[in-house]
Amino acid sequence: MNILWLQSAGCGGCTMSLLCAEDPGLTELLEEAGLSLLWHPALSLETGRQVLDLLTAVERGETPLDILCIEGSILRGPNGTGRFQMLSGTGRSMMDWVRTLAPMARHVVAVGTCATYGGVTSAGENPADATGVQYDGAHKGGVLGADFVARGGLPVINVAGCPTHPGWVTETLLLLAAEALTADGLDGYARPRFYADHLVHHACSKNEFYEYKASAAALSEIGCMMENLGCVGTQAVGDCNIRAWNGDGSCTRAGYPCINCTAPEFEEPGHSFTETPKFAGIPVGLPTDMPKAWFMALASLSKAATPRRLADNATSDRIRIPPTLRGPKT
Repeated sequence: MNILWLQSAGCGGCTMSLLCAEDPGLTELLEEAGLSLLWHPALSLETGRQVLDLLTAVERGETPLDILCIEGSILRGPNGTGRFQMLSGTGRSMMDWVRTLAPMARHVVAVGTCATYGGVTSAGENPADATGVQYDGAHKGGVLGADFVARGGLPVINVAGCPTHPGWVTETLLLLAAEALTADGLDGYARPRFYADHLVHHACSKNEFYEYKASAAALSEIGCMMENLGCVGTQAVGDCNIRAWNGDGSCTRAGYPCINCTAPEFEEPGHSFTETPKFAGIPVGLPTDMPKAWFMALASLSKAATPRRLADNATSDRIRIPPTLRGPKT
């Protein structure tokens, strides 16, 4: 299967993340799966006329295109022309190329939250009119329109994340190569369910602190970051703490709150990413699927039962009190 990768408006961080794929690495994985990279602007040798000839051949149907991957948001400005971002040497906007090539592809994959929903590039007043490939924020209606379906029968597959996990990209490509990804395998925002059916909270290393509501008050402390530091891992989809980054990393394991980067419009929460909005001292954002009254009742009981070990460690930058050693059975 052939893959064409376009980098639109963004930082290129999803490609940098993808290069961190391990066991196997990216090159080995593509080769073993029978996936051929026609062109990637940062990884391929072809430039200039070679690339233009390739794009033209795909556009004419002379070169088959199985998977079109798009990284970065699409700029529609100024005034809907897309000319804020031209694909160098072609005389045409990136928006025009995406709209031309997408119908030629068997599958279209938006890589990263900028490509899926607009992401950071669309934040603020969005003077460039940045949008996702098929979504504009949380609503369908990106540059390909709400009704777009690729030749393989699927809408744009949204591998969201900022940056996206390399394993999410490679597993999506492998599923497409095996013709094993169906509409039932995508969630309500067209994210692959193999990672979107999980919460970042699952397997978080701070879960014991969360259970007892033993909370950190500063970023350098090891307690749960939900109550005071803006962590929304109980609401954010992603298997970040199950499928660790680079072997053993994640945002929460590194001591930074989950900011829900796999979700539409995460880039504008209306407050600091490290601040938990509260009403009458109660966090506004509660765990997914849990009624507020139940959460408050459980939280009160949990705080009352918090072991001293957790209470003291939560506001420390390291383990101060180790778990109690159990004596031998008599």
